[in-house]
Amino acid sequence: MRPLRLPPHQLHRFYAGGPAIAELRGIPSTDDHAPEDWVGSTTTLFGEERLGLSTLDDGRLLRDAIAADPEGFLGPEHTARHGPDPVLLVKLLDAGERLPVHCHPDRDFARRHLDCPYGKTEAWVVIDTAGADPAVHLGFTRDVDPGQLAGWVASQATDALLAALHRVPVAAGDAVLVPAGLPHAIGEGVLIVELQEPTDLSVLLEWEDYEVDGTTDGHLGLGFDVALRCVDRSGWGRERLERLRPGRGGNGPVRNLLPPEADPFFRAQRLSARDGVELAPGFSILVVVTGSGTLSWDGGTIDVARGDTLLVPHAAGTVHVRGDVEAIRARPPDAGQAGG
Repeated sequence: MRPLRLPPHQLHRFYAGGPAIAELRGIPSTDDHAPEDWVGSTTTLFGEERLGLSTLDDGRLLRDAIAADPEGFLGPEHTARHGPDPVLLVKLLDAGERLPVHCHPDRDFARRHLDCPYGKTEAWVVIDTAGADPAVHLGFTRDVDPGQLAGWVASQATDALLAALHRVPVAAGDAVLVPAGLPHAIGEGVLIVELQEPTDLSVLLEWEDYEVDGTTDGHLGLGFDVALRCVDRSGWGRERLERLRPGRGGNGPVRNLLPPEADPFFRAQRLSARDGVELAPGFSILVVVTGSGTLSWDGGTIDVARGDTLLVPHAAGTVHVRGDVEAIRARPPDAGQAGG
């Protein structure tokens, strides 16, 4: 089985963005509200049966291709634990405007209220920024009373919400783990590779001035009385927050990007292939962020360049990346790990 090139897969959403993804990929920008490219997706948008699923060059849905040969794509250990499910969604996300403040439920909440085995812990790998002072907003600076939070949401008190969150400057190369429940907003001009659990579950705390009606579409059909219970209202100190972005793994050719707390959900590595990188067999999504080079396996070699996205199946065996290439490698959790 050979690695597969994944075509562009931008989706229209309620917030602005998309041109930076088009520039990265070297394609025309046709929609200024297509800020997410779902890369190698077997996940649908919330409430949809098909929208969000990736289609391969031969016309098959990736979901169906994996279901037909799960061990070939995912490996026998992963398949034994998770079945024909990659347990991973990878996106390119271009924040053409600051995203609204929102959060995502954890697995326990999703199981109890949404009959879904996954929550939406996620991580951001920043690959580019625009503007003078790019930043993300993450976690409350102090404990927030449930009544106060509900009041902010009901009145759309955007200034109060933002003032209650940490503002964290970011630059290309940064990586941040965002545990489920943590309120957050990605700032304008930030382009990321996002790794996440395979759902589209979001609770909006803010929606005024966005192309969405949060009163009907912001609470996952649960009503805010229930939905707001998934929000982490605890205060996060700076030291605790910094543990979400430690930059593991040094400066070698393969650098682990996320803290150990991410491992039960997904794994992310930065590959610097100037001297060649060897990757052991295993399902992964590669996003080439700079340069050009080659990717080779026992059955052949293909050229790769900035903006390419590729799926490397387990059955491709050991692969080598060579050339003046930097890439982000997104991987599912180790087959022996299980998220909370």
